[in-house]
Amino acid sequence: MSLTAIIAFIFVFGVLVTVHEFGHFFAAKKSGVLVREFAIGMGPKLLSWNRNHTAYTIRILPVGGYVRMAGMDETPDLEAGQRLRLRFDQESKVIEIDTRIDQAGQGVPFQIDTFDLSDDLTLTGYQADNSEMKVLSVSHDATIIEENGVTVQIAPRDTWFQSAKLSRRALINVAGPFMNFVLALVVFSGLGFTLPSVTLNEPIVGTVQNNMPAQKAGLQAGDQITKVNGQKTTTWENVASAISGAGHKQLTINIVRDGKQETIKVTPKLVTVNGTRTPLVGITEKTHQSFGARIQYGVNTTASTTSRIWYALTHLFSGGFSLDKLGGPVSIAKTTSTVAKTGFLNILFYMAFLSINLGIMNLIPIPALDGGKLILNLLEAILRRPLPASFENGVTVVGAIAMVILMIAVTINDILR
Repeated sequence: MSLTAIIAFIFVFGVLVTVHEFGHFFAAKKSGVLVREFAIGMGPKLLSWNRNHTAYTIRILPVGGYVRMAGMDETPDLEAGQRLRLRFDQESKVIEIDTRIDQAGQGVPFQIDTFDLSDDLTLTGYQADNSEMKVLSVSHDATIIEENGVTVQIAPRDTWFQSAKLSRRALINVAGPFMNFVLALVVFSGLGFTLPSVTLNEPIVGTVQNNMPAQKAGLQAGDQITKVNGQKTTTWENVASAISGAGHKQLTINIVRDGKQETIKVTPKLVTVNGTRTPLVGITEKTHQSFGARIQYGVNTTASTTSRIWYALTHLFSGGFSLDKLGGPVSIAKTTSTVAKTGFLNILFYMAFLSINLGIMNLIPIPALDGGKLILNLLEAILRRPLPASFENGVTVVGAIAMVILMIAVTINDILR
């Protein structure tokens, strides 16, 4: 791969994953769930920084990302007998727990006996050289400074993902795929503004070519085509399909012109296009240049692309399953390399296409994917009680293992073919 292709792949992958995970991140934050980590990529860390008690990491393997939220596996790195330094707020609540007792710093020395940072938010132990055991209240937003100097926020039970309302958890799960569709809409709409004019898939004639059958038959710009050979035409795709399927046979075209219905007979002309004899009548689709039309172009393109990808997905197993029908990071990198040669705008178009693909794939009801999590949310709603944590974890682990095996198989197949 060329340097340009590598940069293009990193750009496309980075934007897709960042936008997807940002959806989960934003929904979690708005739902009051503590986000521990926002990761782009998998595997060992390349870069890491902390802000507002969330670790932002970029990892070495470009095969996804994740948002790690506080949950039932919360185990503060504290233990009985451990010596700490504590800082307090004006209400005498602990706001900082510093585990680096052997290093110089501010705070009151304290030795832990017991602690509860999930429900009661208390530390029990001995302060300084005082032999009297004390119970200290811990602030809801208190932080722990770990031995390596990293500051993490404690996670009271109300900040856990599992403690959020069912509707909130479902919202968090669906927010990632939703943002992929939003990204596609924004990109396609933006691309609409780079074009001199856009089409909206309307069955309205834009231009009529000279000396072609449509002109000779009397078709005019602005005519709305309602039927071709008795078949309703609600889109320009319907019109084009009806004409191409007619061959050299005469067409009966119903139109609306100035509010009046008319019928026109026209026989397509067979023209050689790229070595293929193609029936043409000599009309083009109506184009638009307004701001609203360019936004509508983005909406239409997003909808039509979604429809095509969904059709391909639902017919994935027709004719038998094959790994050749799937593509992983290697396949995406190869295609990105090819697209990169055609210009930046085509890279953006390809990125929007992949974004919709990613959104749809993540909604498939497979454990470990967002769609699988939504199925668990639905099951919980039907049963009207929380699912056992062991069941959720077991289903997720099985799904994750299956996805890893499939990813490895697809990647090997991409390399070999």
